[in-house]
Formats: sequence, structure tokens, C-alpha cells
Amino acid sequence: MLTYSFVDLGSDSLYEHLYKCIKNDIMNGKLKSGDKLPSKRSFAKNLDISTITVENAYAQLMAEGYIYSLPKRGYFVSEVKTFSEKKPERIEWMSDKPEEATYLADFISNRTSHDNFPFSIWAKLTREVLSGEDSTLLLPPPAGGIMELRKAIADHLYQFRGIGVSPEQIIIGAGTEYLYGLLIQLFGNEAVYAIEDPGYQKIAQIYTSHGVNVCYIPMDASGVRTEMLEISGADILHLSPSHHYPTGTVTPISRRYELLGWASKSDRRYIIEDDYDSEFRLLGRPIPALQSIDVMDKVIYMNTFSKSLSSTIRISYMVLPRKLLEHFYEKLGFYSCTVSNFEQYTLAKFISGGYFEKHINRMRNFYRNQRDILLESIRKSSLSNKIKIKEENSGLHFLMEIDTELSDEALEAVAGRRGLRISCLSRYYHQPEQAKQHVIVLNYSAIDREKMDMAIDILSQCVTGKTED
Repeated sequence: MLTYSFVDLGSDSLYEHLYKCIKNDIMNGKLKSGDKLPSKRSFAKNLDISTITVENAYAQLMAEGYIYSLPKRGYFVSEVKTFSEKKPERIEWMSDKPEEATYLADFISNRTSHDNFPFSIWAKLTREVLSGEDSTLLLPPPAGGIMELRKAIADHLYQFRGIGVSPEQIIIGAGTEYLYGLLIQLFGNEAVYAIEDPGYQKIAQIYTSHGVNVCYIPMDASGVRTEMLEISGADILHLSPSHHYPTGTVTPISRRYELLGWASKSDRRYIIEDDYDSEFRLLGRPIPALQSIDVMDKVIYMNTFSKSLSSTIRISYMVLPRKLLEHFYEKLGFYSCTVSNFEQYTLAKFISGGYFEKHINRMRNFYRNQRDILLESIRKSSLSNKIKIKEENSGLHFLMEIDTELSDEALEAVAGRRGLRISCLSRYYHQPEQAKQHVIVLNYSAIDREKMDMAIDILSQCVTGKTED
């Protein structure tokens, strides 16, 4: 008769302990294939436990295939193909990539500061959404997003960007990267995409990762060069006409009409207008969107709340031309909206209640002060007679042309070793050797004000070669 001790059970129940004991004997060969197990009643009596405990242990062993039963004959050990069961090893957590280095100042990051997020208002609206106990909160949203948010965005676009669209034309998604993926599926992999050169590096990465053809269109002082676009063979043009990254270029009205003229020459041609930080023009009124002068229905307008609210709020939207809208729902209408109803309803209240407008005004003042403090740090440093500042009024970054004997790569490396994360304009070109050297792109949205003077002093030392290296 099998005998097991029930002294040290740990967190196991009686039947779990018995199940494990029998299983271990089977796996270790103490109980062999065809061996008969004791009857439930006699086994329970021998172990001084209940029959139910034995029955549950046998049931689990049968469910996993370790034993089998024959009517009126009892329970028998199954044939288990020999392998010694190996206890799973504890796997230490490893991040997908090494942790980013900690910098004294990061002039590349365009993240927003958590101190500026309207926590109290957002919490109030969150409670309102939850306390409403609206059954629609738990219903699957339409592919384009809940109508309340789309209406709020449509009203905002009309009042502040001069864009008149219906809520139905607005598609909500979790981040612009996701929306770009939808557009690639909508147009098909055979479409050729043109992007600005220089340009935001992630845009090229997104398109190439989807396996589509990408061509790089050179820019001049007015933006994308139309004559180069014409000969590129592109079908879709992706650009940021109101504030280009990284040059800060604002595309003038004449060039905008040229680009719209290019798009109008073929049914396959469209323009994706990325209006990523249009709210933060620090001098004068925001530049009108390209979509607002589009009479041919050729512009797909895109924007995100990641820049204006928080980097971690992954809510973006695109406005589709009406001629694309039906095609979108026919081809991609099966997709579920990737933003939860809960977040959508909260954001809808935030916009329609006037909180978003107040937040933007407050943030515009904050960033203007942030920029002015940084510029003042530069002016009173030894850098002042070695630099030229450009495009400081367009958005949340500007260019600083410097007089230095270091190459761009060497300057970035030296600054990195001194605790500064910087990027030069040349790294944003498809062919960096064609870029103008010694121009730094300074993003200032996330810089700690108390560290600005120290950061600029270190940068000055790096530029002049007076470093500890």
C-alpha cells in the first residue's frame, strides 16, 4: 500500500499534496505503467484522509493523463513517454533594451513634463464619466471612435484651426503610428510615399517597416521642393507645413498651393498633413492648416493629444477626405477603435467643457517662458558670440548654428559624455553628408529650468574644446 506524509503541506490542499506525491512517483519510475493504484476507500483509510480527497487527486491525475480507470477494476498508471520533468527555472526579468542613460539635460526628447498635466480637472472629469453609469461606456465603440469625442474635435478644429469637417470624417486611434498603419493599408503597399528630407526620423521608420516604397524629397527655405516631388513618382506626400521638424520651416501660402496643385493631378495622390504642435506657435497666431485651403479634398489632416496633454496619452486622430471615407469603412471598418471608451468620453468632456483651450493657453505661456529662460542662458554664456539662433518662434524647438572645429558626430559624443543629450541637424538627413554642419536642434519642452545654466555652460565647454575628456 502506498504511504505518504501529510506533515508539510505548505499552501497545498490535501488533495493537491496527494496528487503531487503520486505524480512524482510516476515520473520517477516508482510507479510503472500498468501498476494498479489502491482503491479510493482503502487508500483513504490507510492515509487517514477522506475518500473525497483521494477521489479529487485521482480525478486530477486522470485529467492530465497520468492514470486511467477501467470499469469495476480500478485505477492504473498510464504509460508516460519517458522524460524527467524539469522544474521550470526562474527567469530573471530582462528589459527589451538597455535602460536609457540619465542626462543632466536632454535636448532631444520632446516629452511633456508631468508637472503640467491638469490632474485635478482630469480626475474630476473621470469621476463624472464613471458616476454617469452610462451603459454606452461598456459598448464596443465604432471603428472611428465614439461620436461625442469626434464632435468635440470637429468643433475645436473649426474654432481654432479654421477646418470645417463633419465628425464622421474623424478617425480616432491610439497614436499617429497606428493611424499611419491604417493609411498604408488603405492605399495599398504599391503606393509610393514621399517624406521631407531632412525630417523626423520615425516617419521613415514607420513607412519602411510596413514594406512600402519611400522617397526623400529635398527641402528649401519654403519647404518641400515641388519640382523634385513631381519627378519622384510619389503618390502620397507626408509633410508638416505649419512647423517642420527639425528645421522649423513654415511653408508659405504660394508653396502650399503648389503642393495642392501636385495632388490634384492624379486620383491616386494625397497629402498627409502632420500638424503635430501647431498649438504652440509662440509669436502671432497659429499658422492656418493646409487642409483649411484644400478645395479638392486631397489633404488628410492628422494631429495628436500626446504633445498638448501628455506624452503618455496615446490619443490621436485623422480627418479623412469624404472621397476616402467610404473606401476606409469598406476596407478597414472591421477594425475596433484602439482607444478605450473611458478615455474617449473623458477627453470629450475635457474639450467640450473648455478645459482644453485653457490648458493650451497656459502651456503656451509656460513654453514661452521656458524658451526665454533657455535663450537668456545662452546669451549670458560664452556661447553667445559663437552661435546664431533660428526658428525660435515656431514651436517647441529651435536651431542653434555654432562656430566649432568639432564634427557633428564628435560634438554629440563629447556632449553625451558630459551629461548632455543633443542632436545635430545632419542626423535628420537621409544622406547626412549633404547637410549643413554645426547646427544643433534644441528641444526645450522637458528641460529642467534649474539646470539650464549648467547645461549651457557645459555645452559651451564642449563647443570650445574645454572639456574634461
